[in-house]
Amino acid sequence: MIIRSPEPEVKILVDRDPVKTSFEEWARPGHFSRTIAKGPDTTTWIWNLHADAHDFDSHTSDLEEISRKVFSAHFGQLSIIFLWLSGMYFHGARFSNYEAWLSDPTHIGPSAQVVWPIVGQEILNGDVGGGFRGIQITSGFFQIWRASGITSELQLYCTAIGALIFAALMLFAGWFHYHKAAPKLAWFQDVESMLNHHLAGLLGLGSLSWAGHQVHVSLPINQFLNAGVDPKEIPLPHEFILNRDLLAQLYPSFAEGATPFFTLNWSKYTEFLTFRGGLDPVTGGLWLTDIAHHHLAIAILFLIAGHMYRTNWGIGHGLKDILEAHKGPFTGQGHKGLYEILTTSWHAQLSLNLAMLGSLTIVVAHHMYSMPPYPYLATDYGTQLSLFTHHMWIGGFLIVGAAAHAAIFMVRDYDPTIRYNDLLDRVLRHRDAIISHLNWVCIFLGFHSFGLYIHNDTMSALGRPQDMFSDTAIQLQPVFAQWIQNTHALAPGATAPGATTGTSLTWGGVI
Repeated sequence: MIIRSPEPEVKILVDRDPVKTSFEEWARPGHFSRTIAKGPDTTTWIWNLHADAHDFDSHTSDLEEISRKVFSAHFGQLSIIFLWLSGMYFHGARFSNYEAWLSDPTHIGPSAQVVWPIVGQEILNGDVGGGFRGIQITSGFFQIWRASGITSELQLYCTAIGALIFAALMLFAGWFHYHKAAPKLAWFQDVESMLNHHLAGLLGLGSLSWAGHQVHVSLPINQFLNAGVDPKEIPLPHEFILNRDLLAQLYPSFAEGATPFFTLNWSKYTEFLTFRGGLDPVTGGLWLTDIAHHHLAIAILFLIAGHMYRTNWGIGHGLKDILEAHKGPFTGQGHKGLYEILTTSWHAQLSLNLAMLGSLTIVVAHHMYSMPPYPYLATDYGTQLSLFTHHMWIGGFLIVGAAAHAAIFMVRDYDPTIRYNDLLDRVLRHRDAIISHLNWVCIFLGFHSFGLYIHNDTMSALGRPQDMFSDTAIQLQPVFAQWIQNTHALAPGATAPGATTGTSLTWGGVI
């Protein structure tokens, strides 16, 4: 007799046709709220109409219904993102000097906006070089397109049309997953399956496909561009993908195909998967071959990580077990109960995600100017400044959002009667000590920063400039940043011995 574990049952995780599709609700403004549906008394009604439309918690207390509305709204958000992207690519195709910029990115400024001659407004157009008059853009799109291997306006048009199609698909998906096949609550709470799919599918296969695109399209095209070949003379992307011999002319190891991979002779691939470090002194950006190698390596890590959690099969970790095993000598029950919080309170989940994404965005802001990921981003100082400001603002907003949703979680979803001696409970119990410490730290930083100004003013008034904190007297130097910059300035000697000078003044260049 053979004893087997019972076969896992396939659960039906969607409801069919749960909400009838009807346009009648559109004729009743505020149908989602009993108060607003009565009609306007004051102008407050208009503000509430907009403010409460997406406050799904106030419409119903049914967590499944709230989850479905949020999930459906995500598709609407994606649709708007695709529409916006399509607009960016269309402007690049229709109104820009992208092809001229490609041929001389150090002397021609990027422009994708030409003001029409209406009541003298054309005075806003400036000479960006190459005989083109327009407004210079500082979004970094040209640099991204170059790094992607886009060489013509036709390719930008095709991408714009593709993004429009995806925008329409996302709108359809939002309707379909609310009105036709809406997931059940169990589906939203199946975190192990969700993590496996997001890690292996979204991040793993996503990074792998991007690495494939970089190796087969971006690298050869950028090699031609950097060598000064006219973009119109460069073979089209599909030719590199379909014709291995073409790639083998640039990277001879391509002629051997996958043999070095399966024979573990991976060093053959170092022509296009490098680990140079530093920056390309010609473009001022990270080496594109390093970036391709990075995406391939990270894809493998994510594909392995995507097999970590236990789903229908009996192997793997359970997230609840991992969290509840976190108990230190000073943390009481540790993370006990956190799994239930994060699977029943979307505000708690959102606040954590916003805090992490916000912090990461600020890290990105600083890395983008010190290690520019795209070619010729380093020399476009307006774009550098704009991208830094953009990412700092976004990071700040996300962190404020994290605090807001954490507060909503504490008010609406946190139940102190069933939380005892876990980490959150312990933090709340000594919050007075935490707040008073934060208070003196803020006061300390403020007084000492202001103290520097007072010191300098006093020394200046007493005629003692040699005792001031300045670049010419008592110096406060960013020694770690200088060390990194010096490393970048010296790196081309090893990574690009043929280059005569660096691109950016920061890295010791002359441009």
